[in-house]
Amino acid sequence: MFSKLSLSLLFIFTVTATPLSATTRTTLEFQAKALLQWKSKLKDKDSVLSSWSLATTPCSWLGITCSSLNISQINLYGKNLTGRLDTLNFTPFSSSLTNLDLSLNFFHGFIPPSISNLTKLTTLDLSENLITGSIPPSLGKLTKLTTLYLSDNSITSTILTEFGNLTSLLDLRISNNSITGTIPSSLSNLVMLNVLDLHNNFLSGSIPAEIGRLNNLTVLGLHTNNLTGTIPSSLGNLTGLSLLYLFNNQLSGTIPAELGKLVNLVHLILYHNSLTGSIPSTLGNLSAVQLLWLNENQISGSIPEEIGKLRNLTWLQLQRNNLQGTIPASLGNLTELAHLILYRNSISGYVPSELGKLVNLVEIDLSTNLLTGFIPTSLGNLKKLTTLALWRNQLSGSIPHELGSLTNLVNFVVEINKLTGSIPPSLGELRNLTHFLLSGNQLSGELPKELENLKSLTSFEVAYNNLSGNLPQSVCEGGALEFFIVNGNNFEGPLPRSLKNCTSLVRVRLENNRLNGNISEVFGVYPNLVYIDMSFNELSGELLPLWGGCHNLTILKMSNNNKVKGTIPPELGNLSELQVLDLSSNVLVGEIPGALGELTSLFNLSLSGNQLHGRIPKEIGRLNNLETLDLSSNHLSGTIPEQLGDCTKLTKLQLSNNTFNGSIPVQLGNLASTLQELLDLSSNSLTGQIPSPIGALRMLQDLNLSHNQLSGSIPSNFKDMGSLSVIDLSYNELVGPVPDNKLFAKAHTQWFSHNKGLCGQVIKGLLPCNSISVDNDHSSSNKKKIFAVFISVGTLLLFFVTIGTGLWYIHRRRSTTHGDADEGTNRAALTYSVWNRNARITYEDIIAATEDFDAKYCIGRGGYGTVYRATLQDQQVVAVKKIHPVEDENPVDLKSFRNEIESLTNIRHRNIVKLHGFCSSRRCEFLVYEYMERGSLASVLSTEEGAMELDWMRRVRVIKDMAHALSYMHYDCIPSIIHRDISSKNILLDFDFKACVSDFGTARLLKPDSSNWTSLAGTHGYVAPELAFTMRVTEKCDVYSFGVVALEVMVGKHPIELLSSLLSSTEQGMLVKDVVDQRISGPEGCVADSVMQAIKVAFECLNSDPESRPSMEHVSNELSISKPSLKPFNLVNVSELMN
Repeated sequence: MFSKLSLSLLFIFTVTATPLSATTRTTLEFQAKALLQWKSKLKDKDSVLSSWSLATTPCSWLGITCSSLNISQINLYGKNLTGRLDTLNFTPFSSSLTNLDLSLNFFHGFIPPSISNLTKLTTLDLSENLITGSIPPSLGKLTKLTTLYLSDNSITSTILTEFGNLTSLLDLRISNNSITGTIPSSLSNLVMLNVLDLHNNFLSGSIPAEIGRLNNLTVLGLHTNNLTGTIPSSLGNLTGLSLLYLFNNQLSGTIPAELGKLVNLVHLILYHNSLTGSIPSTLGNLSAVQLLWLNENQISGSIPEEIGKLRNLTWLQLQRNNLQGTIPASLGNLTELAHLILYRNSISGYVPSELGKLVNLVEIDLSTNLLTGFIPTSLGNLKKLTTLALWRNQLSGSIPHELGSLTNLVNFVVEINKLTGSIPPSLGELRNLTHFLLSGNQLSGELPKELENLKSLTSFEVAYNNLSGNLPQSVCEGGALEFFIVNGNNFEGPLPRSLKNCTSLVRVRLENNRLNGNISEVFGVYPNLVYIDMSFNELSGELLPLWGGCHNLTILKMSNNNKVKGTIPPELGNLSELQVLDLSSNVLVGEIPGALGELTSLFNLSLSGNQLHGRIPKEIGRLNNLETLDLSSNHLSGTIPEQLGDCTKLTKLQLSNNTFNGSIPVQLGNLASTLQELLDLSSNSLTGQIPSPIGALRMLQDLNLSHNQLSGSIPSNFKDMGSLSVIDLSYNELVGPVPDNKLFAKAHTQWFSHNKGLCGQVIKGLLPCNSISVDNDHSSSNKKKIFAVFISVGTLLLFFVTIGTGLWYIHRRRSTTHGDADEGTNRAALTYSVWNRNARITYEDIIAATEDFDAKYCIGRGGYGTVYRATLQDQQVVAVKKIHPVEDENPVDLKSFRNEIESLTNIRHRNIVKLHGFCSSRRCEFLVYEYMERGSLASVLSTEEGAMELDWMRRVRVIKDMAHALSYMHYDCIPSIIHRDISSKNILLDFDFKACVSDFGTARLLKPDSSNWTSLAGTHGYVAPELAFTMRVTEKCDVYSFGVVALEVMVGKHPIELLSSLLSSTEQGMLVKDVVDQRISGPEGCVADSVMQAIKVAFECLNSDPESRPSMEHVSNELSISKPSLKPFNLVNVSELMN
């Protein structure tokens, strides 16, 4: 009763001369009650609705406007209100409300159909809220609407055909939602429409030609959707259009010539589609255009001369197309142009000197084209220029000294050209320069002293030129230098003194020069340093303990300086990220510190060619990732520690030219599955017999035990070392027969010379064993006789088995049907094997270890076979892939396949799963691989726990590992190998997350004269698109698959959704931080830079044109070079990494 009385009294105070009717009071009272109900349901954090009370008239409340004493406008824009929109009562305002603005709040829920009762509404703005659900069809009844804003919500529905009834509409904006379906042609009824903005949704289908009827349209924003089809030529009728945004879709076909009629157009943005054909010359008629972005399409042909008529053009982007021809000189007429971006095309010819007229240019990027000729001196006129990027062309001549006038220049990038001459001193005037990149040219002469004026540098890169003289001493005085890359020149003299306190350094490459100076005085502590190589110089001084403070260091190379002395500081053991430590060929003394055993990430330790003494510390056995250990040519003594057998990933062990004594540790036999390249213990003082476990190193290629005092006989199991290509046992005291097998038959005599009594007919120059009396003992004589009998009987048995096998094979070929042989016969009937062990024993071991391939040992299934885990008698765990039977297998194909398997067993690379062998019987065929503890990359990414363990640094390493492996297969194997089926299921991880490429079930050797297989192969979702119609497999197919897997590593799941949306560019505007795997916190610092670099390279590999994809060799090299991002990780969007 009190509230009604109070409200009535309030109305009296608002009346002037005319008394209120009962109807008016009732309507306003009813509306006020409704608003107070709104207030009760809304969370008002800032108390902005405090004026909404019975103490004042509602016409004076915040956001309320009255007309004829009825509420006509409700404007609560940006009031930080929270609540459900669908709980608000709009009915009381149906007869009076003309403007409803609830934008920029936190309203959620759905749009209530009751809003359609507001029949007098002319403006409805619900944008920038959290609204979900569908758009009610009843909104089509609001025929007086002139403005409808629903943008920036989470609405999921289609665009209503009923919107075609809103014929008074001037402005329709539904962008940044999750709208699906097609654009209804009924929108063409909105003939009054000025703005149609539907961008950043999931719209599909084609652009209706009927849109061309909207003659009053000034803004058309359909970008960042899934639109397909061609651009309608009818858009050329929209002569009032000023903004045309169609980018980030899947539009195809040519650019309609009719767009040249849009004389009022200011922005024409069509980038990132699949547009083809040439740029229509009619675009030269767009006299008002300022932004012309046609980049990232498949546009071909040349740049039309007519583009030079666009006098108002400020930004021209044509990069990442298939443009050819030359850069037209008419571009010199574009006097307002600020950005000229043409990189990643096939443009040839000269850089036009006319570009020097464009005095407003801020950015020129002509990189990665086929440009020739000189850099025009006229570019020195461009005083506003901040970026000049001409890298990866074929430019020649010298760098014009006129470029020294570009005092605003920040980025000067001309690497990988054919530039000659000296670096002009005038470049020292570019005091704002941050990136000075001249690597990969033919520049000569000395660096001008004036370069010391460049105090803002973050990257100074002049590698791989013919430069000489001294390095600039003050190169890091500005305190910002991160990349100092000067390797591969003829620099001499001292290192820059400013490096001492340059804590910003990330990557330093000084190798292959003639630099001198004391490293003890030049270097300090670098918390961000990841890579430093100062090898092959003439440096002196000592390796100080302060290097232990560079906690992010992964590569430390200081080899072949010959003057670095002192001891190895134990503090190096603090470098937990260190992967490579190469201090070889210096004059280091003292003992090897046991603290190096803490470097558990280390895979290369090279200390050879020094004057180190003492024993090898037992702690080295803790380096379970170590692959190369080279301690040769020192003064090390004592026994070889048995703990080296714990370095179970060693592929190369080089301990020659020391003074080791004692016997060879039997524990080296533990390295049977990894030691592949070299075991060199030569030129020591080792005694005792060669332990038989050394014969278990069946993957070893090079064995050198020469120049020791080894005695006894060569172990008989040496005959099973089928991978050996070199074996040197000379200068020992060995006796007895040399094993009789293919390797020893081809061996050089000198490999066995100067021993006490080696014998055998297999080596030329050795006496037959029956002519040498090694021991007069009667039992020894009996053993020899028994041995001779066994040889004779074995020879006869082998003869009869060979004849019998031949007869059986002929019988089998003639027979049309066969009964099944019994199990024992099947197990014995090995028809073929390629193995590093005794084939029959291995076959039996596999059958026993898997209990005849019992399902409980199964760890995976694929299209080509089933994988089992097998623990052999020596406790070695292997993965066995039982190949699915192939009906009607062609004998020629089978022979070819087996030849390839034999070749694959010889592959030696740290990132390729080792293929131990292949066995074939009438019952089954199987491959035996190295066992990888963590299984496939796909399985690790599929679990929360696996994703958490696979942090960003590990993910980057996984991608690098894949790249190195594929580069090796494509470029280091002869003939080359194409994998054909790269997927996350075929990338396996060991316990330490080292990635190895696996499953050569579909791989084939690529012969130079081969066209490869003609059958489609690979895993769905990873197959290169061209295979669908060319059926020809090339290395570029592997490159594409690599790109998919690399993105999968970063996204955390197969990137099909991301790739699909990027084709339509829905995600392109998103930040990278929102696209990567959300299960782990975002990367930071240098790791973030590496993540972005990996994603960028992945996108390059996914180019739809195979010829435009990089080679895996290029990818491998690119990922090995850290490049800092110009923007923080949290601010980089996806499109920036796709450019």
